[in-house]
Amino acid sequence: QVQLVESGGGLVQPGGSLRLSCEASGMSISIYDMAWYRQTPEKHRELVASISSGGNTNYADFVKGRFTISRDNAKKTMYLQMNSLKPEDTAVYYCYLMGMKWGQGTQVTVSS
Repeated sequence: QVQLVESGGGLVQPGGSLRLSCEASGMSISIYDMAWYRQTPEKHRELVASISSGGNTNYADFVKGRFTISRDNAKKTMYLQMNSLKPEDTAVYYCYLMGMKWGQGTQVTVSS
């Protein structure tokens, strides 16, 4: 059974950067579309970015130009490079193997 483990979250100042990783174990991810979502106590879980098995990407308007999603199928890992972070980016970030599995989430806090 596939397991997804996120890492790379933490506390960062506004304008700073973080890179999240989502490593899969138990099976290959190469044929699956994947995505990053985020959730705050005040909001429903929302899509941040997605990447198809072929590498096509899609971004929510609120992260376009700041975040980059990528994947390394050989390493069974998906990434989210987050630049120019804003306090409103504070959330728990989840990776999602579409239709199959959610990760446990990693906290990102943007604060001075």
